[in-house]
Amino acid sequence: MSRTHSLSKGLFTALPILLAGAVPAFAHGHGHAGQQAMADLIDAQGQTKGKATIRQGKDGIEVDVKAVGLPAGVHAVHVHTTGTCTGPDFTSAGGHWNPEKKQHGHDNPAGAHMGDMPNMTVGSDGTGELRTVIKGGMLAGGATPLLDADGAAVVVHAAADDYKSDPTGNAGGRLACGVIKAE
Repeated sequence: MSRTHSLSKGLFTALPILLAGAVPAFAHGHGHAGQQAMADLIDAQGQTKGKATIRQGKDGIEVDVKAVGLPAGVHAVHVHTTGTCTGPDFTSAGGHWNPEKKQHGHDNPAGAHMGDMPNMTVGSDGTGELRTVIKGGMLAGGATPLLDADGAAVVVHAAADDYKSDPTGNAGGRLACGVIKAE
């Protein structure tokens, strides 16, 4: 058997094994599934107010916010355009993440921003949790990734989002902010 024939035979034997290893990366329809990021939420005094875990899922960005030490009630939670959380008002985080240039709110016929998420209810013990999916969102890659050059932040607001008033949903001031950091 010639050396070339032996090399070709070995390559054809190994090729199915190599291709099988590549399949899981594309099983979710894109190569970014499983990417993860975190945001430590702080208040204006720098005290910890919770954590947001952000993962790339097959349908979009999966967000899990766990809050502590917040006032009881219903609070808007949004993804903001800039990865900076300078107190006391956190306006450094910019406006809501809105790569599709829509108006604010799920109940607005011209909405919603990609950064618009459901309200979070905080109990009398100061804790609350929100789990949601930002449909079609990408952490990285694509035309409008969340983690672009200036980053992004998760912001918890003082009031509930009315889901329709542009540009902020009448959500009030910013109680807590966390810079989203890729892991």
